[in-house]
Amino acid sequence: MYRTNTCGELRLADAGKEVTLAGWVQRSRKMGGMTFIDLRDRYGLTQIVFNNADNAELCEQANHLGREYVVQVTGTVAERSAKNPALPTGDIEIIAGALKVLNPSEVPPFTIEDETDGGDDLRMKFRYLDLRRPCVRKNLELRHKMTMEVRRYLDSKGFLEIETPMLVGSTPEGARDFVVPSRMNPGQFYALPQSPQTLKQLLMVSGMDRYFQIVKCFRDEDLRADRQPEFTQIDCEMSYVSQEDVISLFEGMAKHLFKELRGVEITEPFIRMPWADAMRLYGSDKPDLRFGMEFVELMDIMKGHGFGVFDSAEYIGGICAKGAASYTRKQLDQLTDFVKRPQIGAKGMVYARVEDDGSVKSSVDKFYTQEVLQQMKQAFQAEPGDLILILSGDDAMKTRKQLCELRLEMGNRLGLRDKNKFACLWVVDFPMFEWSEEEQRLMAMHHPFTHPKDEDIPLLDTKPEEVRADAYDMVVNGVEVGGGSIRIHDSALQAKMFEILGFTPEKAQEQFGFLMNAFKYGAPPHGGLAYGLDRWVSLFAGLDSIRDCMAFPKNNSGRDVMLEAPSALDQKQLDELQLALDPKEK
Repeated sequence: MYRTNTCGELRLADAGKEVTLAGWVQRSRKMGGMTFIDLRDRYGLTQIVFNNADNAELCEQANHLGREYVVQVTGTVAERSAKNPALPTGDIEIIAGALKVLNPSEVPPFTIEDETDGGDDLRMKFRYLDLRRPCVRKNLELRHKMTMEVRRYLDSKGFLEIETPMLVGSTPEGARDFVVPSRMNPGQFYALPQSPQTLKQLLMVSGMDRYFQIVKCFRDEDLRADRQPEFTQIDCEMSYVSQEDVISLFEGMAKHLFKELRGVEITEPFIRMPWADAMRLYGSDKPDLRFGMEFVELMDIMKGHGFGVFDSAEYIGGICAKGAASYTRKQLDQLTDFVKRPQIGAKGMVYARVEDDGSVKSSVDKFYTQEVLQQMKQAFQAEPGDLILILSGDDAMKTRKQLCELRLEMGNRLGLRDKNKFACLWVVDFPMFEWSEEEQRLMAMHHPFTHPKDEDIPLLDTKPEEVRADAYDMVVNGVEVGGGSIRIHDSALQAKMFEILGFTPEKAQEQFGFLMNAFKYGAPPHGGLAYGLDRWVSLFAGLDSIRDCMAFPKNNSGRDVMLEAPSALDQKQLDELQLALDPKEK
């Protein structure tokens, strides 16, 4: 055996035992005639002691160990004189009797510690070393525990875990596909699935009733902190369910995960918020409810007083930051610069302080009487010491989104977005369609298989833009951790949906005929939901990016710098696939 115990399990009760450990050399220290080695494996760290007085040759051997050497040590467990309460093994040490180098190591390019000296790119290039760091390893351990709890919960609810294909047909409606050329079918391509959506619906037609899969999905889209080109979904579908049935079951699953993995017991039902209210009050369909600062519209109060910016605006709205009236001019200028960033796009910001005597001091005082400013203060229910921040613009939706960014920035600055606090809600009653300026047509806000609300079906022929969907998203701390909908199970309604989306009958049949044909053979009412596993894990781990809870993520350019992928194919491979490249100049 290479080891009798791990580096994280020995305790004071094991004193006197002879043990064998194996692992990596974390660090070494020489103190007089003694050498101390910290030995690390996946389970923890144990101090090894080499005493020159007992065995000079062994001590000399230990003095030549470098960082990340893989070694095997045999020795006796002893009580440690200088205990380390920060370590689970801090009460003991191993008095070494034998040492074997299993594999030497070059000096690693960065320190294998929680507080490392390696930058993001360097750590991604040597990700196999980065994964040795305890903080990164813990994220993968949490991910493992979450998948086990998910499987246990869904199994207890009668779900079957069923795999679906990774090579499917391309569905251009939605995000871009990753495509895979077929050697045996020249000129034709598979696509990697963006979601098993149609396949899980077919499983409902086939009578599987309750399906789930922890599945890899792929989208060729621009990256953000919460996006990667490949990601993992907890994908679920159920037959004979209403929206309430799906929400109830998966709210229960969320509460189960909070309790088992974070020790947080949530007894109250999650808030339900219509999409229209979320956009009106927070400018986002995934509002962070850990703090207030709801939007207040000021059109009736602030227009018509000679301030041209407001008088010509289609929307004027603001937030009230409690206790922030002490902000200096420099801090306010920083906030103005923040909202004027190109990615946010506001033209400027107006502010107003509520003074200790209740009066209001504003950056646009010359246009407004104190009486009008008091009306504004009352609209916010502001108190002395509060700071009011106002944006305006020609497009209400766009300006609300800008105000949303300002609200989140103030939440960060005021310390209101505590990662150990959780605010959960369901956003419901989404619009069925949204207008695409690029396509110049209506697009499905979720996907074309979402069922409209029964009472809105008559509007499909007259006012499709007013139709609401039987769709729902779960949001935690401003992050969409999952979403789903009740699906269309009637082929005529599905055909109608494709018609509104601009599909000819021939195009609809070509791309989705397999699904509409299946509906003709007794498709049950069904619906489902997909949770983002990566997002759940990063949320529970308190991470800022989902890539920190993936074993081998891509960088912000969608590249794997460790594997040097994507990369060019050699000509032989291209010839086998009957592909000719026409590279464009960058």
